[in-house]
Amino acid sequence: MDQELKGNFLKSGTTIVGVVCKDGVVMGADRQSTAGNLVVGKNVQKAIKINDYLVISATGMVADIELQKKVIAAELRLKELRSKSRPTVREAANLIGMMTYRNIRQPSMVPSIVGTLIAGFNEDGSAELYSIEPAGTAMKVEDYDANFGSGMPFVLGFLEREYSENKDTKEGVKLVEEALKSSTQRDTGSGYGMDIFVIKEGEITHAVAKKISAEYKDKQGDRR
Repeated sequence: MDQELKGNFLKSGTTIVGVVCKDGVVMGADRQSTAGNLVVGKNVQKAIKINDYLVISATGMVADIELQKKVIAAELRLKELRSKSRPTVREAANLIGMMTYRNIRQPSMVPSIVGTLIAGFNEDGSAELYSIEPAGTAMKVEDYDANFGSGMPFVLGFLEREYSENKDTKEGVKLVEEALKSSTQRDTGSGYGMDIFVIKEGEITHAVAKKISAEYKDKQGDRR
């Protein structure tokens, strides 16, 4: 029972994806929430805007993800008040990396395992994407990443063929949407909808908010 519980906690059933475009960053995520093999939520927004200049998405334990969102927003605001200047996207990524590193190395009955994508724009207008893997390393992404969600193999396989550094964010939205479709059609831990954000100089837009619902059709003329 204990091993089964730990196995369910450690499964990161989700799809998150970030794509770097020539004029900004596009980030998206599905909406399914799982506990082991059980779907517990069908309308969970996993990519969210946490302040005026940052969007994050995460894979892992829901409780840790929700706490991380609140803590990082508060810590960044405190840093801004103390230094009288707004933190950069890199500073925000390093802060999340430090939190992740510390959390997984504290003795606990339930280990904290969270992988995060963070995108935002700096005061100079530049948009950046960082990936913080579950051990706490923060890495700047130059093209695309899906962190360590269960949908990662499907997303990376698709983007490996379709990505180009010359795409703009309008094309990036379509690319991320198709990547999420590739995942939700094959990955049992992902589905039921998607949210896609565009991060450009001075603005963040919730470009796509869709639900995905199953349709059941009877075969016409099939009488048995």
